[in-house]
Amino acid sequence: MFSVLSYGRLVARAVLGGLSQTDPRAGGGGGGGGDYGLVTAGCGFGKDFRKGLLKKGACYGDDACFVARHRSADVLGVADGVGGWRDYGVDPSQFSGTLMRTCERLVKEGRFVPSNPIGILTASYCELLQNKVPLLGSSTACIVVLDRTSHRLHTANLGDSGFLVVRGGEVVHRSDEQQHYFNTPFQLSIAPPEAEGVVLSDSPDAADSTSFDVQLGDIILTATDGLFDNMPDYMILQELKKLKNSNYESIQQTARSIAEQAHELAYDPNYMSPFAQFACDNGLNVRGGKPDDITVLLSIVAEYTD
Repeated sequence: MFSVLSYGRLVARAVLGGLSQTDPRAGGGGGGGGDYGLVTAGCGFGKDFRKGLLKKGACYGDDACFVARHRSADVLGVADGVGGWRDYGVDPSQFSGTLMRTCERLVKEGRFVPSNPIGILTASYCELLQNKVPLLGSSTACIVVLDRTSHRLHTANLGDSGFLVVRGGEVVHRSDEQQHYFNTPFQLSIAPPEAEGVVLSDSPDAADSTSFDVQLGDIILTATDGLFDNMPDYMILQELKKLKNSNYESIQQTARSIAEQAHELAYDPNYMSPFAQFACDNGLNVRGGKPDDITVLLSIVAEYTD
């Protein structure tokens, strides 16, 4: 039903129940000169879960994700393959999955700069473009990098996947959604030659890039639109309150709880989901959740021990 991801031998000396007691005067480093890292757990559901169809590995339906560690940074990412390619006989999960696996390999090989997550996305996309056998498809993507030494979070988000940074029970930093128009997010694409210029395709450089100083105990939630289209912030924050300590098992349980609730709401015809509200704002008469693939990566900023 679900799977989990974790990376690194990390010890979080900040107690989550006391996050609000973090001294704001400590500034960007959050009080502590040591290296930081992420304790991460993941959970997800493919849209076809009810049909009993789940993909192996870190893929949920057409979604894909990765968690990678390098001596300079912890890096994670999510991607959402565009399902419309299925109408043309193309498996949308191949593009998103290959994009994320390539990002993971580049990080593990040290072929990246922590302060430039767009560079990771660009290098991965370029490798896909250079494949001898064309890999057709499209995908949104979100890359999150924690620089161990500077304690800065560097992000790149293209499309409607995204992330939240939560501190003291409040969202203190988040990604901006990128849409060309309703339900048409920015996306990386590779089209057959005859369709080039017709298929919507954005450059990795179009990704929204941010940098943010994190503190010990900060919660970072990275997810595809299957989560954000079905759960508003207040529901996500309610679930995060269940995260009473910073051990891996607690993070895993909370990630699963969030993904399960989003999955249930996606199939509720009477629920006014964020997606339905957005549709109504665009003149459409829509109600209910949005059945979709859901990928959730839940991370805690912790002191890093090698």
